[in-house]
Amino acid sequence: MTQPPLVLVSNRGPVTFDEQGNVSRGTGGLVTALTGLASHRDAVWVASTMSEGDAVKAREHGGKAFTVRSPQGGEYSVRLVESDPEAYDRFYNIIANPMLWFIQHYLWDLSNAPDIRRHEVEAFEYGYNVVNEDLALAVIEEVNGVSEPVVMIHDYHLYTLPQLVRRARSDAFLHHFIHIPWPQSDAWRVLPNRIREEIYGGLLANDIIGFHTRSYRRNFLQCCRDLMDLDVDFADGTVTYEGREVWVRAYPLPIDASATLRLAASERVGEFEAELLARRREHLILRVDRADLSKNVLRGFSAFDLFLEQHPEFHEQVTFIAQLMPSRLDVPEYAEYLERIEALVAVVNHRHGTPDWMPIQLKLRDNLDEAIAAYKHYDVLIVNAMFDGMNLVAKEGPLVNEHAGVSILSENTGAHEELGEFALSVNPFDIQETADSIHAALTMRESERRRRMDGLKRIVTLRDPGDWIDDQLADIRKKAGGGRAAATSEGH
Repeated sequence: MTQPPLVLVSNRGPVTFDEQGNVSRGTGGLVTALTGLASHRDAVWVASTMSEGDAVKAREHGGKAFTVRSPQGGEYSVRLVESDPEAYDRFYNIIANPMLWFIQHYLWDLSNAPDIRRHEVEAFEYGYNVVNEDLALAVIEEVNGVSEPVVMIHDYHLYTLPQLVRRARSDAFLHHFIHIPWPQSDAWRVLPNRIREEIYGGLLANDIIGFHTRSYRRNFLQCCRDLMDLDVDFADGTVTYEGREVWVRAYPLPIDASATLRLAASERVGEFEAELLARRREHLILRVDRADLSKNVLRGFSAFDLFLEQHPEFHEQVTFIAQLMPSRLDVPEYAEYLERIEALVAVVNHRHGTPDWMPIQLKLRDNLDEAIAAYKHYDVLIVNAMFDGMNLVAKEGPLVNEHAGVSILSENTGAHEELGEFALSVNPFDIQETADSIHAALTMRESERRRRMDGLKRIVTLRDPGDWIDDQLADIRKKAGGGRAAATSEGH
């Protein structure tokens, strides 16, 4: 039996074009996850234009799909959808980021923000919904004439799209994977009822909704009960909506271990290693993150400051390398956050540093080769996000590390469900606990470090992105074939 055609939909596509028509790989963890899926099956990838070069390409091809080869390898059938610039700005910079991102990462300071006025309501109606409709129309056109097509929708940008596709094609199989946390019910009460109902109605038009963790899956089910007064089965992981049974599943995202190990052995990584080792002190602490509010960078540095204050014997023996990629600097909260990061680093370095020792080495850039080189040689990896969808750094670091490095891992990261047993778990808001964990990691017996690292490596290499994709496709086949929902505590 031939498999039905597959349509992928996301805000960003696998490639982007500059104004000269040169192609580069799309950015972000979602693109990394989906490139495997796009090469796994014959698929058309529908995405928004990200640049003027993208828009030019879309016009050249009459808004239709075309084939493109990524510089990193892989050939994709891509359909780039151009939306009205003002609508896209409202969609992305008012609703998707920050409104939904802040809700789903518990970032709003509710005593001060947000203030929802006509500006935000209109941004949802004339921005978010417009872009979702533009992409939905492209999807509907792609599946025209195809019986029982499969559409896989990704992330928080496209919550209202599934219902638009469902109305046009009741026979389509719709699967939606959400790459960021799903918070508890009260977090969603920030939104006006009508907007909230549109979001949930859009999502529940899917046949399957996927999350990284069982806790996010449970939160979603609880939200359906609390906010929509729907019939929910927590054991089977199902919601009954408009006479249909929607499956809610957990599919933890693995990393591509073989590709990461190949990169770790590359010549360019070796050059960064040599530079790092030439300046390395006795101990190396590392964090690699976007400079996003959810990553909790300031508390990580405050914990290191406290550690140095309480354990002066480590002065001049330890360096904290923080490689941070500036993020969303057009959002005022992010620009201010980056300024606060730089200011705190200056304070810590001034307080503890000496003429030939700078405790924190801040690198504001996105360089994967440099990050991999640091992964190989850390003694402590800090991943202390306040809330995180998965956090692949927590998996990439242990995979290539050669020092039996210890992971300090926030209990609120998606990765914690899988890796927590072999990491030092911390409450991300508890600076003293994080400082104590730094000390525990740096003074831990070699045998215990090795035991923990072996456990992390074993878990990280158990599954690859192909398995992640296969799990989802297997559930699609099962549900499409009339299979009964059966969510186990171990897997889904």
